[in-house]
Amino acid sequence: MKISFVIPCYCSTNTLPAVIDEIKDTMAKLTKYTYEIVLVNDCSPDDTFDTITKLAKENDNITGLSLAKNFGQHSAIMAGLNVVSGDIIVCLDDDGQTPANEVSKLLDGIENGADVVYAKYTHKKHNIFRNFGSMINERMTRIMLGKPKNLYVSSYFAARRFVVDEMIKYTYAFPYLIGLVLRTTKNVINVEVNHRNREIGQSGYTFGKLMSLWFNGFTAFSVKPLRIATFTGSVAAVVGFLYGIYTIIKKLFLDIDGQVAGFAALMSVIVFMSGLILLMMGLIGEYIGRTYISMNNSPQYVVARRTDEEDTI
Repeated sequence: MKISFVIPCYCSTNTLPAVIDEIKDTMAKLTKYTYEIVLVNDCSPDDTFDTITKLAKENDNITGLSLAKNFGQHSAIMAGLNVVSGDIIVCLDDDGQTPANEVSKLLDGIENGADVVYAKYTHKKHNIFRNFGSMINERMTRIMLGKPKNLYVSSYFAARRFVVDEMIKYTYAFPYLIGLVLRTTKNVINVEVNHRNREIGQSGYTFGKLMSLWFNGFTAFSVKPLRIATFTGSVAAVVGFLYGIYTIIKKLFLDIDGQVAGFAALMSVIVFMSGLILLMMGLIGEYIGRTYISMNNSPQYVVARRTDEEDTI
């Protein structure tokens, strides 16, 4: 059985060799498997692809891809998934925080019948903003995508071949991996692994990028936000109608002195409702915009160079 490792790389010149060495040492002990490694450079501003090229020359089972621009982690992984040939595909990070030496736990989960196995960290070593963004993302996937409450999603996971084959059928822009997984199978489990401290550099995932990923997830794979907008608008209309009836009754029967309702209260309601309308219009516009981009065949990723090919795109 062949294992394919897919590693999205960004500014990982100093960390990537150690990750590769750990994979090699680990797989040397798992003698019943063969393996390959696909390294995807997401247009790093440093010499990450030079490091990937060097590693590929030293190891026949390593293939390197370099994207033409920074498409994001999920698009980089999709680029890797489209070239792997293994029976089981394992995705992990390039910074060494996801322990490659514990990959056997994920593989055991697959061999015990699961279609996808996600690593679950008892104690995450990310900073507070990364953890908060991850928490928001977890809540979003549960509410918008129907992720089981007890399922923990991370960047370290293993999947069967048929799952990956179904995932790569999605060729549009804005891929979101857990959305693709959950629409393919519900046979997804967790296994506990350790999460390491980051020894070199800092994460390229800023809080803003995490929020962008969160927004991408629910607009690309769920229409629930539109249904929430419809429900919110309906509630606001009912409340406004009831308040209008209350105002008429108050004017006819209770307003003895003929006083007019306060200007400040009226303006606050107008501002609130106007903001709500603009918010919903923006949400609808986001869906329309993404549909327009997809109809124009905006690329999910563009591979500019490969270590196993001399020609470039």
